[in-house]
Amino acid sequence: MSSTASRYRISSYEDTYRIYELTDEATDSHVLICPERGGIVIGCKLRGKELLYLDRATFLDPTANIRGGIPVLFPICGQLVGGEYEWEGVVYRMKNHGVARTSAWEVAAEDATGSAALTLVLRGNEATKAEYPFDFELRFTYRLEDGALRIEQSYRNLSEKDMPVHTGFHPYFATGDNKKIRYSSDATKLYDYNDGETKPYSGEADLSTLVESVALLDAQAPTISFPLGEGTVRLDYSPEFDKVVLWSVQGKPFVCVEPWTALNEALNRKEGLALLKPGEEWKLDLTISYS
Repeated sequence: MSSTASRYRISSYEDTYRIYELTDEATDSHVLICPERGGIVIGCKLRGKELLYLDRATFLDPTANIRGGIPVLFPICGQLVGGEYEWEGVVYRMKNHGVARTSAWEVAAEDATGSAALTLVLRGNEATKAEYPFDFELRFTYRLEDGALRIEQSYRNLSEKDMPVHTGFHPYFATGDNKKIRYSSDATKLYDYNDGETKPYSGEADLSTLVESVALLDAQAPTISFPLGEGTVRLDYSPEFDKVVLWSVQGKPFVCVEPWTALNEALNRKEGLALLKPGEEWKLDLTISYS
């Protein structure tokens, strides 16, 4: 199945799951998306450079959390103490990073006119409501245009009560063994989850010996960039993504650079949450580029 366009095209194929490929021939760029496995991007080659790490075994195993790609985090980022939270007097259990990354998304639209764009939708259902008692609709458009990937997001509250949202992304960048990286950001402070301390941020983070993540706290400009291979990866995002979490695993060839709208445990701390009114829609963007 293909869309006809001289520069942009969308195709799909089976690889255990249905994979959609967005292609921009002019810049040697392509993006691979799997709606069934959490609407996840599993490959992102921009201007001839594959940016992402993927542990293929975890992708193919439907019971495993995918280690790699760009998982979608909703309605929480990070973990909950004891795997649970309280809302309006009721205690719910929720897995790390929420329900979106373990749900099957639907393909709502394909468009290869002027860009290669795939729109996916996830709606609340009985399975998600057991962990997150709200009716919602997520509508994400993955748009490959001029060698950059833009993720256009819509979060809509379909409930009759206010809906708390803490959202973000978890890109795994294939940095190889280099875990000591300079991240260009105007942040001056970071929170170190390894010792619970807030520290000055000098422009460099060394994740080579850390187990837990660190989070850049006070950036004013909604952008971060860092070297990868012979070039530079740049993330530009809505100002609401005002925290960027940096994380890796010792012995694994990746670094995660994760834009979040609040810090870990926001749902329990009731801090930093977006509280969407009934019928309200929240629109956010994230663009990943390479030069």
